[in-house]
Amino acid sequence: MQAQDLLRPRPEGLYCPPGDFYIDPVRPVDRALITHGHADHARSGHAHVLATRETLDIMAIRYGKDFAGQRQTARLGETLDVNGVKVTYHPAGHVLGSAQISVEHNGLKIVASGDYKRRRDPTCLPFEPVACDIFITEATFALPVFVHPPVEEEVERLLHSLKQFPERTHIIGAYALGKAQRVIAHIRAAGYTAPIYLHGALQKLCDYYQREGVDLGELRAATMENAKDKLPGQIVVAPPSALADRWSRRFADPLDCFASGWMRIRQRAKQRGVELPLIVSDHADWNELCETIHATGAREVWVTHGREEALVRWCELQGIAARPLHLVGYEDEAE
Repeated sequence: MQAQDLLRPRPEGLYCPPGDFYIDPVRPVDRALITHGHADHARSGHAHVLATRETLDIMAIRYGKDFAGQRQTARLGETLDVNGVKVTYHPAGHVLGSAQISVEHNGLKIVASGDYKRRRDPTCLPFEPVACDIFITEATFALPVFVHPPVEEEVERLLHSLKQFPERTHIIGAYALGKAQRVIAHIRAAGYTAPIYLHGALQKLCDYYQREGVDLGELRAATMENAKDKLPGQIVVAPPSALADRWSRRFADPLDCFASGWMRIRQRAKQRGVELPLIVSDHADWNELCETIHATGAREVWVTHGREEALVRWCELQGIAARPLHLVGYEDEAE
């Protein structure tokens, strides 16, 4: 069986002809298999959706309970038959509920990883390498310059800054799903027990993580009432867009932080006016991408989005066939 007969790119997304389904389609389709709850992968309006329970919950939180016609829960490690194609979900280590999707038919096995990372994350299950014939990977940070430091070091810099500038409110820009909760969990792991204040846009997903057993400690709303004393020496977590908003100017001499893998690039931090860049990403760095490709044992690699050229070239040097899929609609760490 030719690989393109099992999975092929279409304008809607990756399509499986024998199973008649799409993986992470960017347009409404009849049957969608979803890897995780970020908006560029999980969209509303599909007739049928198959995803992990957590991803289905997250989609309902973001889009409302009627986000799809029908929904079906995929249990990690359990193989389902979708129109004669074997489909299995495996942990991706990206955000709560995230999964790789294994598609197997007529002796050919392709794994679509979605977004993933290999670093420890106290808010979700760790990534599991899956042996396969063809591995489909992202390439958000697929350049050798992108080697993420340990998160613990970044949190230590944050807490040191808090001690150094007790008169200033430290506002951390962090994407609403996954990054915000992970940053908070790592801050707690470092021994910080004081309340952490939240922008309203983060509240529902943080509440959900806590209901799912992820301990984020005491969280308080960063409301106007709470801000009357301007919260000097406190931590506030907000969407990145809030850093440049008038909303953040209410706090005591706000010190802008931003948790993102892109903070490796100083010019990006400078352009955004970030005083304390925190290099924290939910995507694999260069070393993790290369390590993962080897771990799967795949004889061929397909690259969905990001810095495809460097990763494809690296694969070729390793004797692994590779090609970019040039899929559109996926963003570089937009969540």
